[in-house]
Amino acid sequence: MEEQQFRVLLYYQYVTINNPEEYTKEHLKFCTNLGLKGRILVAEEGINGTVSGTIEQTNKYMSYMKEDPRFKDMVFKIDEADQHAFQKMHVRYRPELVTLRLEDDVNPLEVTGDYYSPKEFYDAMQQEDTVIIDARNDYEFDLGHFRHAIKPEIKSFKELPQWIQKNREMLEGKKILTYCTGGVRCEKFSGWLRNEGFEDVAQLHGGIVTYGKDPEVQGELWDGQCYVFDERISVPINRVNATVVSKDYFTDEPCERYINCANPECDKRMFCSEENEHKYLRSCSHECRVHPRNKYVAEYGLTEEQVKERLLVVNTTK
Repeated sequence: MEEQQFRVLLYYQYVTINNPEEYTKEHLKFCTNLGLKGRILVAEEGINGTVSGTIEQTNKYMSYMKEDPRFKDMVFKIDEADQHAFQKMHVRYRPELVTLRLEDDVNPLEVTGDYYSPKEFYDAMQQEDTVIIDARNDYEFDLGHFRHAIKPEIKSFKELPQWIQKNREMLEGKKILTYCTGGVRCEKFSGWLRNEGFEDVAQLHGGIVTYGKDPEVQGELWDGQCYVFDERISVPINRVNATVVSKDYFTDEPCERYINCANPECDKRMFCSEENEHKYLRSCSHECRVHPRNKYVAEYGLTEEQVKERLLVVNTTK
């Protein structure tokens, strides 16, 4: 019997959804009955989601969405997959599709930056007096980013406007390019930049994933991989001259494998080889390795004596 092929769909649409909480319940029921798994956010201002399913299931979902006049122009970014990219199906209501919590909200249907195709973005990145702002979180940037892009030191998207205000001088009088995974964050961020008085603002239309699939640019000028919010963790982008930019937390060797510290009170994201994950008990520090709630210790059922033996190895090989 031939194995089923799976696909991952990434999409968003800014459009008014009346009674979004009721629509959330209806949409969850439809997706669950269809057999999809994923994470979808619904707000009065639109929908943003990533779902996985078989080719048949994803085809039915795309047809269902496009039959709705609100989503008839929806663009789906499609990745082939060997299995589901999620464990469960979640559809949740949110006040905002992307959390900025601005005093004066930005409506992407009214103001946003210029849309640049992958080729236009590729050309613009190489022009003088251009700054490239990564609109994602710091841990996403660390896995991969456009060459010469500026990394805002932020843990969440809502911190980005404040970072821009503090570093405004580096943007004044420049052409500003911005990008994110699929485009949904840049829709608001580029509009916010326009409202703040920055005139020459452009965003990568369709985001990084579209850039990587473009037959002309083929992901060139992207270094590393692209962080995605599902079980794949990352996807390749550059099909011309791929590089690795991230390094193992413990050895500084090239590494693109993300893990979280086993201490639930720390939960630090770090790059780590499988070998070092076991050697260091999936923990970023000695304090985390001996934490009474260490998840690695519990997962592998290590005794107190076994933990001491592991710690001895770590301490003698530093």
